[in-house]
This record gives sequence, C-alpha cells and structure tokens, in this order.
Amino acid sequence: MPVVSVKRDSLFRELGKEYTEEEFDQLCFDYGIELDDVEEEEGEVIYKIDIPANRYDLLCLEGLARALNVFNGNEKLPVFKTVAPADPGPTRITVHKETQQIRPFVVSAVLRGLNLTEESYRSCLDLQDQLHRNLCRRRTLVAIGTHDLDNIEGPFTYEALAPEDIRFVHLFETKEMNAREILDDFRVNPERRALKPYTDIIYDSPVYPVIYDKNRQVVSLPPIINGSVSKMSKDTKNMFIECTATDMTKAKIVLNTIVAMFARYCDTPECVETVDVVYNEPVLPGGSTEPISNMTCPDLSTRAADADVARVQSTIGAEVPAQDMRQLVERMQLGPATLNDDETVLTVTVPVTRSDILHEVDIAEDIAIAYGYNNIVKTVPVSHRPGKELPVNLLSDLLRYEISRQGYMECMTLGLCSLDENFKYLNREDPGNLAVTLANPKTIEFQCVRTSLLPGVVKTLGENMSLKISEGIRLFEVSDVVLRDPRTPGEKDIGCRNERHLAALHAGLASSFETIHGLVDRIMQVLSVVPAKEYCPEAHDSSLVQTLISDGASIGEYKLVSRDEDRMFFPGRGATIMWKPHDATEYTELGSFGVLHVEVLQNFSIPFPCTVLEMTIEPFVRE
Repeated sequence: MPVVSVKRDSLFRELGKEYTEEEFDQLCFDYGIELDDVEEEEGEVIYKIDIPANRYDLLCLEGLARALNVFNGNEKLPVFKTVAPADPGPTRITVHKETQQIRPFVVSAVLRGLNLTEESYRSCLDLQDQLHRNLCRRRTLVAIGTHDLDNIEGPFTYEALAPEDIRFVHLFETKEMNAREILDDFRVNPERRALKPYTDIIYDSPVYPVIYDKNRQVVSLPPIINGSVSKMSKDTKNMFIECTATDMTKAKIVLNTIVAMFARYCDTPECVETVDVVYNEPVLPGGSTEPISNMTCPDLSTRAADADVARVQSTIGAEVPAQDMRQLVERMQLGPATLNDDETVLTVTVPVTRSDILHEVDIAEDIAIAYGYNNIVKTVPVSHRPGKELPVNLLSDLLRYEISRQGYMECMTLGLCSLDENFKYLNREDPGNLAVTLANPKTIEFQCVRTSLLPGVVKTLGENMSLKISEGIRLFEVSDVVLRDPRTPGEKDIGCRNERHLAALHAGLASSFETIHGLVDRIMQVLSVVPAKEYCPEAHDSSLVQTLISDGASIGEYKLVSRDEDRMFFPGRGATIMWKPHDATEYTELGSFGVLHVEVLQNFSIPFPCTVLEMTIEPFVRE
C-alpha cells in the first residue's frame, strides 16, 4: 500500500480540529486507512498514513483532508468546472504521427491564477512522485510534466525525434546537451541516480518523445526530465500540465487527479482551463473502437453508477435502510445519490477523483465504511457445510508417504511442456487428438498440457546430473495429466479431463527392470490389489491372499504382460500393468513400466540406465 507523509499540524489545520494521536488513529480506521507511523523531522511531527492502492485522490495532503472533512460532514465535495480559453491557439498541442512509435498519447490542462505556498508547492511535487510510483507504473504508462506557463509560449508540438536532434538545457544543468548525452549522464552520474531507472524506458528507441513550444524551446523530454526554461516554483501563477502516456485511460485519471487536487488554489477555485489536443494522424486508444483525431481535456464531468440495494445489504451483511444509504455514500464523496420509485436501486454520482468505483461492490464497500465496520453484527451462517479432503487427494497423499518410504524423492514438475518432450523425446507418436495444446505459446517449452508425468520427471533428472549416482537416484511424482476426451452426455463438454497419475524413476549404474518391478508390487500391495493366478500362482494361492479375498479386503487383482511394441522401453524390458476387480471378467490397463530406451536417454542427456513407472490411480479412488 502507498504511504503518504503529511505534516500533522498542516493536516489538523485543514481538518479544523486538533486530534490526539489515538483519536486520529481511530478516525483513520473508521475511514479505511491506517496511521502507520509517527515521526519527527526538523521539529515537525510527520504522520505516515497507509492508503489503499486504488485511492489516488488520497495521495496528497489536499485530497486526504478533503476526504476526511467530507466524511466528518464538515465539507461538501466541490463541483469541478472547466472553462475554454478565449483563444485556444496559444495552449493547443499538435501531436506528430512519429510519437506512435514510442508514447502515442498526451493530455493536458492549465491552472490559472495559482496562489501557492512553499508547502502546497511541495505537496504538488510529492503527488506527482506518488502517482509516478503507483498508477503510472514508474513512468512506463504515464509521465507527468508541470510547467510555468508564463516562461513558455504556445501553441505546442509533441514530436518524436532522433535523440541527437534534441538539444536543450534540462532542469539540473546549465549547459546544453542532446538527449542521448542527457540519458548517458543520468545512467552514470551518482547525483542523478534517482532518474537512472527511467532511462531504460526510451534509451534504446530510435526516436525520443519531446514537447516543443512555439519558439522551439524544449518544454519536456518525457518520461525523463523537463527543460529548465519552464521550471516551476512556488511563485508560479499559471501552471501548464501535460501527461504523455502509453495508456490513455491512465493518463486521463492522472491529469484529473492533479487538477482536482490543486485547482483549489486558483483565483477561481475548482476551475480548470481546457487544452485542445490535435493528432496529425488519428490514433486508437486501448479499449476503444473509435480512433481519435482531436480532443479537449480535461473532462471533469461526473458519471452515474447503480447499485442494487438488496445486493449491497447482502454484501456487507447488514440491513442498512435504502434511505440511509443515500446519506452514507455522500460521506464517501459519491453524492448526490438517488433511489428509484420502489427503492431497490441506488444511483450514486461518481466524481473524477473516484476512478476506483468500477462496480457495485465498490459502492457497497464505501457504504460499509460509512456505516461502520464495528456496527456490522457478527452472525452464524444458517447452513453448516463442513469441508473435507477430496478422495483422490487423500489417496495421493497416502501413496506419496508409502513411495517416499521406499527411498524415492518427490518432485513437482510443470503442467506445461513442449510437444517434443511429451511425445518425440519418449519415442512416442503424437496422434494429434490426445494433448491439449496452447493456441499461442510464448515459448517452445510450453506448447501443450502434459499427457504424461514422465517428461517432467525424466527432465528433472537430466537437469540434475551433478547428483551422486553411486547408490542410484530415485524420483517420483503424483499429479494430474490432462487428456482430450469427448464428455458423455450430461457432463460439461469442455473436451478434456484431468486424470491423476503416479510416476517413478530409478536411475543409476545398477538400475534394472527388477528394481522398478519391486516398487510396482509394493504399490499394488498397499492398494489391496493381489497378484492374479495366471501371473503368480504361488502368491495368489497363499493363505494370506486368499484370506484377503474372502474377507473382502482385496479390491481386485493384477497381472503384467509384455510391452514390446512401446519404443519408449528397451526391447524385452517393458511391461503393461493390467488389473480388474474380483467381480469383473475383463482386465483394463493401468500403466506401464520398464527400462528406458537408449534413444530416450540421449534425448534427455542422461548417460546411465533408467527404469520408469507410470500408472493411473483413478480406479482406486474410493468415495
């Protein structure tokens, strides 16, 4: 959350009341913000206040004081007005089409007749810094420039030129430099380290954005630095504000926030002069279907937003009367508010300072704050819905415990892989209708959702070849794979299904078919699946197995059959695991295990023998 530092005495003067620290802390809590810390700097008590990240109107003393005064009922939200200049020419901005290569948008406004003090001037600069760090994403989305309009002359042009062609004296310099030299200086000069991170935004671009006035004086080199010719001070009477951006929506929010906070200091309070922005070539803002060729900004008009009264009451958990809601939203700067005839829909007025109001739940949140969280009575839900672990997860955890007791280490691999890893590297053909593929993968390693756990487990071994293998390496994973599968009627047709698999790997110079075979037998034993008579007559006819079958403790039987057709395994060293419940006549395939083929080992850069196992555990899940 952003932290705003304000002088205590200045804040209390704006609030018209002296608070104790405990009283002010409670006021902050009631409004949904937090007094984080209290410090003393140069004899002044400084309050550090945590602000919600989407409340840009609270990022300065002026906005914070206004919000708390409205909340306390000591002030009405002002009505912001725009006025067109008698002659719009001197402040017009013409945008050249080359700017579309780097920062295509610009919005602007003028504040006339300012009466700033040193404190309010510093507050203006601090607000710009806060916006740059938060909404502007460190100037990548929006960069703010404020200028003394009396020192420059319009109309202005917003252009994009080669850095060597842009020459001016910037704010912190007395000699003229070109734009490339300025950025190089900021990147190496320790006195300019605060601006160094921003140089990366445009440094490698063939053109840099620049704003010129009528006399070809550089007003700004966004998003880096302003020209010294338009330097601001507390004595500035007429402020020219420009915001260049890659996101038009964010630019408008930033501009509206600045003028709404500081128009109070104009000779005509809350009055903002508009600026015409003319594009030589129409541009298409993000989220819009209509290109713009010219615009007048800022737009300080309010907008209406509706909230269903019943849903608001349900959301906050309190039966707040509809008429009370009207008063509560006005305390949160969302007034005036109205109700429809049957008082089921509340319509609020959203000012330009409340860009955080996007949905009726935002209105419900403000109503809850104004109503008072401590006034919301705790209630016990009418329904009791205990949760429990899914059966498939319970079985997975039990198998993880058992396999780890056999000396295997669990690994957790990615659900996405390349098509080659999923099929070609395992010497398997891609049927084209088995794997769910990504339409537009950003990298070749994430082309499809895995249909097998083996690529991830084997790749994990290949990426950890520095491990000692004298006693062998044992890895396993129990997780989901995704298979394309037309659903049966009545089920949601998404064209695929998840299936829980178990995979294990044993690698080392002594790795053999028998090693992984022993793990298969142990897994079947703990799953209460006994050997079939045709597979192992001695084990099947033993008194222990017969007792398990007669007592109903065994859920089925299994057998192994040769898997010579699978090119993933070394010839004659692969087997298919078949199983069936005791009351069934046909066996179904669970999975397979065996010794990996030399070609598979080479594909994953593994220089020693490996045996692997993969099987589904879905048939053993008990509800």
